[in-house]
Amino acid sequence: MNKSVLRSTFNLLNIDHVELNKNWDYKNVTSTFYRLYYIDGGEGVLYNADSSIKLEPGFIYLVPSFTTCNYYCDNYLSQYYICFAEESIDGASLFSSNRKIFKLKAGDNALACFKRILQLNPNRSLYISYNPKVYEKRPVQKNFEELNQLMHASAYMETYGLLLQLVSMFLKPDVFLMEDKSIIHSKISDAINYIQTNLHQNITVAQLAKRANHNADYFSRLFFENTGERPLTYIQSKRIERAQLLLTTTNMPFYEIAAETGFESLAYFSRVFRNITGQTPGSYKKNSLVM
Repeated sequence: MNKSVLRSTFNLLNIDHVELNKNWDYKNVTSTFYRLYYIDGGEGVLYNADSSIKLEPGFIYLVPSFTTCNYYCDNYLSQYYICFAEESIDGASLFSSNRKIFKLKAGDNALACFKRILQLNPNRSLYISYNPKVYEKRPVQKNFEELNQLMHASAYMETYGLLLQLVSMFLKPDVFLMEDKSIIHSKISDAINYIQTNLHQNITVAQLAKRANHNADYFSRLFFENTGERPLTYIQSKRIERAQLLLTTTNMPFYEIAAETGFESLAYFSRVFRNITGQTPGSYKKNSLVM
């Protein structure tokens, strides 16, 4: 587990303290980056098909990348927010098998981290809009990413350390579903890591089952028990997540993205992308660029 944690680095995109009202009402937001919130007044709700989490003072919240989430404030909400990107050598995400809305009782250290990051980065506010679908656009992200290159080395390093402190709060055993050490679960964990690091290749259930020394039917049942998804469904969803990231962060042609994410043809890639996201790759790319 510790080796997988150390694969990930986190880069600040934006931070601010804001007061919101009933206009903060946004549906079906799925971002390529993470969101952190500290609530210091009022109340609101974060929810999706799996859960509904009340936003209330004295708590911190984490929405991992690619976690679909709805945002709602009935009247008044005061919050610190942080948006940050994750990078890893193999493209795998720390929360890839645990995407949900997290809620924690915050100690004094959490608020101190938010305030210090804001002090170190005073020009990272989202002045143009509080709509999550606006500030996930690529030009907005790129502007904030470039600010990291202009920071003094000490401020950059301190910001990174503070982000690590905040993320670490959600990795405690009673919050994060830590890896089960049983033989069966470790084999599924190995399969998940193999999928994440080989999305550009052809991956079959038979291959995964052979790696785990099980027959395909038994392996599929174990995979479903541990992830809630069939292997092929999981593989497709991870391919599309990677494609979404490439669409919003690069200028790669669609056919190259299709090949990089393991699709045998552009037509097949487009069909699966639309089935999962409800948009064509072209529409998704266009929406990520329009402010």
